[in-house]
Formats: sequence, structure tokens, C-alpha cells
Amino acid sequence: MTERYLCLHGHFYQPPRENPWLEAIEVQDSAAPHHDWNERVTAECYGPNARARIMDDDWHIMEIVNNYARTSFNVGPTLLSWLEAKRPRTYAAIIDADAESAERFDGHGSAMAQAYNHLIMPLANARDRRTQVRWGVRDFELRFGRRPEGMWLPEAAVCLDTLEALAEEGIRFTVLAPHQAKAVRRADSDEDWQDVQGGNVDPSRAYRCPLPSGKSIALFFYDGPISNAVAFEKLLERGERFKDRLMDAFDDGRQHPQLVHIATDGETYGHHHARGEMALAYALRHIDDDPSVTLTNYGAYLERHPPELEVQIIEDSSWSCVHGVERWRADCGCSTGRPGWHQRWRAPLREALDWLRDAVAPGFEEALGALVDDAWTARDAYIDVIADRSTDNVDRFFAEHARSPLTADDRVKALRLLELQRNAMLMYTSCGWFFDELSGLETTQVMRYAARVVQLAGTVLDLDLEGDFVERLANAPSNLPRFGDGRGVYDQLCRPARIDLERVGAHHALSALFRPDHAPHDIYCYHVDQTEETRCERADARLVVGRTRVCSRITGSSQRVVYAALHLGGHDLSGGVRAEGGEDDLEGLRDALIPCFEHGEYSRLVRAIDQAFPGRVLTLRALFRDEQRRTLDRLLAMERAKVAEAYDAIYDRAAPLLRFLSSLGQPAPLTFRRAAEVVLDNRLQRKLEGDLPTADSVRALLDEADAMGIELDLEPLRYQLGLALTRASAALREDPDSLPALERFAGAVRDAAAMPVGVDLWEAQNTWFALDEQRDARDDAWRHTFDGLREPLEIHRAGEAA
Repeated sequence: MTERYLCLHGHFYQPPRENPWLEAIEVQDSAAPHHDWNERVTAECYGPNARARIMDDDWHIMEIVNNYARTSFNVGPTLLSWLEAKRPRTYAAIIDADAESAERFDGHGSAMAQAYNHLIMPLANARDRRTQVRWGVRDFELRFGRRPEGMWLPEAAVCLDTLEALAEEGIRFTVLAPHQAKAVRRADSDEDWQDVQGGNVDPSRAYRCPLPSGKSIALFFYDGPISNAVAFEKLLERGERFKDRLMDAFDDGRQHPQLVHIATDGETYGHHHARGEMALAYALRHIDDDPSVTLTNYGAYLERHPPELEVQIIEDSSWSCVHGVERWRADCGCSTGRPGWHQRWRAPLREALDWLRDAVAPGFEEALGALVDDAWTARDAYIDVIADRSTDNVDRFFAEHARSPLTADDRVKALRLLELQRNAMLMYTSCGWFFDELSGLETTQVMRYAARVVQLAGTVLDLDLEGDFVERLANAPSNLPRFGDGRGVYDQLCRPARIDLERVGAHHALSALFRPDHAPHDIYCYHVDQTEETRCERADARLVVGRTRVCSRITGSSQRVVYAALHLGGHDLSGGVRAEGGEDDLEGLRDALIPCFEHGEYSRLVRAIDQAFPGRVLTLRALFRDEQRRTLDRLLAMERAKVAEAYDAIYDRAAPLLRFLSSLGQPAPLTFRRAAEVVLDNRLQRKLEGDLPTADSVRALLDEADAMGIELDLEPLRYQLGLALTRASAALREDPDSLPALERFAGAVRDAAAMPVGVDLWEAQNTWFALDEQRDARDDAWRHTFDGLREPLEIHRAGEAA
């Protein structure tokens, strides 16, 4: 029997969702109960794969493993950046997995790099291709501490120029779909090429692809049928079935060391298919225990078995579009399937972005070239600043690239120019073309990146490009009459999102109404300091008048503004902001506004604010989305309480009748039923506002709802219980030797387990297994409490049969 190897690759990626002006993801309601889709997919996939469960026959946990350490994987750089900031433990598990896999696989780490922000490489110009590869390589080095051997191509989209860009940066291999192979022959021979189009390439070996430059790169073509079954045919429903399908792919008729390998979106394991990470963990464990096969990764296999065949690729092909790369530039027919919708907007959108990219390039090159040795070399190196925006690191960047020491203004100018180019690449992120509609979240996101380019071009290059750009967008038809075309999408969804320093000052002004002090603080990627503020309160009314400095932590640009904000109760917020006109500006503002407030002359005060800030009057809309949500919740709390009180009165009067009707099997009148739904749901929500409710109180509420034939939304309860367990777990991890901390953790676990609803025990189970490694070093009381958590945490008891 020839040597048999197995490798499973996961491409883990989320499109960059950050607001281009705030460098943060704002709340996304469609991801509820999570804040945004990155949080949700992390909870369903990225985290679970770092701590995947292997279960016994009674569905108790036998072991928790890191799937990343035994597979091949790539994680998009923009996603890694988010994980590092927002989910550091999952991020650390991914980084650690690469080091662990290097020990397992002969010094070859399993992590692959990725072209930086997932643009379609064959559709990029040569400069962008080069920068995408260099940024991907450098980001990888900074995170994993080594040079990458392989690089994942976004959508596996490939052409010879793209492979040349990889080879130029020392990338040894990439992975493609089988239908992307054109022809093969024995390496370094004059044999005729053998046609393998239509997915007929043998996926069980590596191939060398000779390039026009004389360089070459190794290519792996994954097993298409199994990869497709994993992604679309529910192969992950049972780990045993998954393992058997992989093992059945070996062919005893092959005479070479054969590699069975698959590649899918990493989100397949947990997000697209619930508990898919458990099926993966099961398969990996049982395959690893099988002496007839060796788990490996691409780098390790390539070192042992260099390519004996060479291959030609099908140019401009990809793994997810049968038409090549047309999905990202044409109405090719590939879509997510909304009946009756077209994608004729794809080509005009790309043409508009290409025009914008080319319109800013000459000005960028000239303007930055006056400040640094070479504008494009500086852009390639700018990834070091993106990765670490500390002042010292930015100083190092300019020390290396600037022609001479830069003034503060020139430094701001240079950073703005580099940010212009960063956004000019982000606007090509592939997801902008993948889905059905021009106004969708992903496409709106790339258009917002374009709007940021337009704004920066006006600021730093004195180019007024918006009119011509929007005219080109008007050629992109929307499926929705509300928008009509790309101009409508831009005007309604992109232009209003645009932010400048004065707008940040407006957010600061309105939020100052509810902030207890005016200490320096951050507002997303901006810093607010040097605040001087006067606060006045009278009954339910508040007035804030002040000035502050707003500074971008991205470009270093800053502006001093004066402001006023007024709250007269309810959702009635107003105010104004403008650039400071001089040292006496604030004093004049105080003199004009504060006496009106102190005398209760609110109508006069509102008129005075309008006169002080002509054309700059503020409302709640000036708050950024998350703060807007928090402020509305705060302002509406009293109104909600009044409405709830009215419904409570209706329900309390009608409850005996509703119970009687239910006992007779008779339907309740719709009006009373709706009142009961509102009241019982509100009572459940109120139980979550303070300390977590007891299991008995929740059970009583559910019994009452059941008696009325009402189904309550229990997801917020599950979510809050999960957060409580997460907090208790974090406290125990900080003080693992403390018996009181363990007892508090145990109490939270037992409370959650007693709840009459399914509670996510995931974080608590992770904590238990992490502490189990030091169990024997603890005293008897600690071990007794710890061991008592096996049952409520559904953990396998040692010595029991699996």
C-alpha cells in the first residue's frame, strides 16, 4: 500500500464590516441577539472550532480540542484584526494552533496567508495585486511570527499574473478547485499536455505550475465531490459518516503517495451547519488514530513529495462561479437565488470603482512622492502602520520612508493619502458583487469605502470627484424601486454615513447630555480632549455648552469645535456644533444660551441655538448608531413603563377569563391574547434587567404563558444566562486557586442548569476543562466542588465507558 495522507482546509473569512469613518462595526439588527455578524459567526464557528467537543454515547463531553491545530486553515487578515480586538481568546487559540501544528507536521505550520482584503485578484491591476500579496504576507508575519508558505486566493480566483505575484513574494503553493486545472504532463518533459478540463485532474497529488517569468509555484486541487458534500449535502450531520467519506476517497490503484484533501469555507463547520465543528473534531480524532493514514498539511506534504507533474491553469477561473470571474463583473447568472432579480448592476459598479481608482492614482503618486522616497513602496509598507497605529510605530514608518523629517501637517497629509489608497482597495472586497442586490449590506459597504476615497481625494488632493462618480453609479440598476439605481443607493445609504471631525464633535455634544464628566475619551477611532464645558439642569431639562478638540487616531488630523446640546425631555434632543471661531467664541455662546435656560425661556433658547449654529442644528440622528440605540433606550424607558402599566392592568383583569377559556379549549379574543403576550414577555424582560431570575420564577412565568397558549421569546433569557456564565468563568480564570471563586462559578452553573430553558454552557465547559489540567494540585475541598460540576456541565466521568 502506498503512503496515504489526509488534509482538511478551512477558509475562514468575513468581509470587513467596519464603518469606514469609525473603523468599527456598528450594531447590525439582523445578527441579534449578537451585536453584529462578526460576533454571531464567532459564537457559532470561530470560537467553537478553537474548543471543539468530542462526545461520548450519552452526549457528554469527553475532550475539548483545537480543530485548527490538526487542519490546514487561513483566516482573513481583516477578520484576524477584529478577533484580536474583540475576541482575544479565540484569536490566541488560532495563533497557538499554528505553532502546535508546526510541531505536529515536521515544522510546517498549518496556517496559510490570504490576499489582504479578499478582492478578486485577476480583476485587480498589477499594483493592487502586488500590494494585496505583500500586505497579506506581512500581516501573517506579524501575527504568526513566521513567513507563510502558502496563500489562499480570494474565491480561489486565479490567473498567471496572480500566481506570478505570489511567486515573487516567495509563496510556495496555493489551493484551487479541480475545475480550474486545464492540462497536465510530467514535469520538465516535452510530453504532450493531457487535457483535464471539467474537473478531471487527479486531486491526490501536488503539481508544479511553470510561470512565464521562469518561476514556478506548487498547486493543489482539492477533492471537489467531497468538498461539495461537506458544504451542501449535509455530510457533517454525523462525524462517523464524514470520516468514512474521507477514507473512502483513497484509491489502492494509485502508485504515488496520495493526498486526500478538501477545501471549504471554514464557516461550514458550525455557522452554516450547526455542530459541524463537532463532526470535524470526531473525524480528525478517529483518522488520527488510524495507522493507515497520516494527517498532514500542504507544506509538510510538499516537502516530502515534491511535484512530479506540472499543470496549466484555466485563466480567470474561480471556485464559486462556473463562468470564471464573471460573478464579480457581470450578470452571469450566478447569484444567491432571489427569483426575478437581476445583477446587471455588477459591471457598472466595477466600472465606476475602476474609474475612481484611476482618477486618484496620479494625484496620490505626485502628492505622496513629494513627501516620501517612493509613493507605491510606502503604500506596500503601510501595512505595518495598519497593524500598529501607535505614535512610536508611525514615527518608525516615516523615519524609513520620508525624504526628510515631516512637519505635523505633512504627516497628516501623508497618512490621509495612504488611507485613501487603503480604502481604494477595500472598495473591491469581493462580497460586494457576490449577492443579489445593489443596495445589500455588502455592496453598500464597498460603496461606502468608495465614498471615503471621494472624501479624502477632495480633502488632500483638492479633487471634486463625487459628481462624476455618482453619474457612473447611475448606470447600475437596482432591483428595488426605492433606490432606482446606484445614484439612489449612494444618496440614501452612503452619503448620509459620511463623517468628518465636526460630526464627531456633534456626537460628543449630544452624548454629553448623559455623560457624567468631560474627561478625555475615545469615540471609536477619534480622541476627544481639552474639553471645557458648562452644564445646566432644571427639572427634566438639561443644557450643555462647551468646546473640545477632536483628533483622528488614524490620520492625526484634529479640529477644535464649540457646541451646545439641549434635552427638554422625551426624545426631544437638539443642539449645534461648528468649528471654533476664536478664544471668545465659547464665552459668547454661553452668554447667548445660558440665561435663556435659567429663566425657562425654552422657545427663545431653541431659536438662539438655531442662530448660533446656522445650518448645523443637531437631532438624535447626529449620534452614531450604537449610542443612538442606547440613548433611545434610555429616553423611552419611562414611556415603555407607562405602556407596560396599561397592559398590566388589562391583563390582570382579563387573566382569570383567559385561563378559563384555555381550560375549555376555547380561543381567547385576539385583543386579550395580544395583551397577554405583551405583558408576559415584558415580565420576562424585566426579570433580566437586574440580577438573574431564579429557575422557579422563570418556570412559573413559563407555566403561566403555557396556560394561556402563549409562546414567549426565550432567546434573550438564554443569551443573558450565557453572559452570566461567561462572567463567572472569567472571574474563576483570573483567580483559579480561590475556593470562593470556584463556589461562585459552581453556583452560576447550577442556577443555569436548573433553568427550564436550554442554556449555553459552552464557556463554562471550556473553563472546567482548562482548570482540570491542574486539578491534582488543588486541595480536597477545591477538588470536591470542582468534581461536582461534571453532571451539570454534561462532562464525561472518568472510568465510564464511552
